[in-house]
Amino acid sequence: MTKVLVVDDEPSLQTLLTYNLKKSGFDVVSAVDGKQALDIIHEQKIDIVLLDIMLPEESGVDVTRELRAEKNQIPIIMLTALDDEIDKVVGLEIGADDYVTKPFSPREVIARVHAVLRRFSQKTQTEKEQSVRHSQSYGRLTIDFDKMVVQFDGEIVKLTPKEYELLAYMAEREGRVLSRETILDGVWGYEFSGPDTRMVDMHLSHLRDKIELDPKHPVYLKTVRGFGYRFDRSHDEQE
Repeated sequence: MTKVLVVDDEPSLQTLLTYNLKKSGFDVVSAVDGKQALDIIHEQKIDIVLLDIMLPEESGVDVTRELRAEKNQIPIIMLTALDDEIDKVVGLEIGADDYVTKPFSPREVIARVHAVLRRFSQKTQTEKEQSVRHSQSYGRLTIDFDKMVVQFDGEIVKLTPKEYELLAYMAEREGRVLSRETILDGVWGYEFSGPDTRMVDMHLSHLRDKIELDPKHPVYLKTVRGFGYRFDRSHDEQE
């Protein structure tokens, strides 16, 4: 049975999520602060975490940062207040897999849990299948799919886990025009449109800052106006 850790210091929200998750067939454990959450993750086999950003002891952002620093890739869905836009961005940047804005319906949360778990399972399977895969060079850019390392002109580029996933996903589909919805489904693992597609734009913008000499005139991560984005190396000699 899939085990979900719900981390929130609001008893009513804990009760609501626990009841609905159990009703949907999940095993549920709970924590009320960041320190307790980390202890549970280190002691038990947790499959996914629903993590409130605003927590006593350690915030959700702190917990996520600590787990990713430990190379723990457990799926994390942030629970955020409506006006926590900065915290959402920070959470995604340091490796959270998704976020849900309060107030939310239990049905939405459960749909996101299923989607993130599906994406995580597909990613794990792909990594197993590609265990002998070698690195690929795209002009001055090199992606080592085995080690999940990106280099530009021989220098390692520091990417967040989600930035790497996005770059690898697009590079594997070199030359294809990918809509925001397609990228969202492929990298984040669910099919939603509207405001959620801003995550794609935000991460593409940050990627360009890191792998393009001139982010305003990208060579690798091209915008196809009216359609989406394309990874392209047909003109990869950046001057």
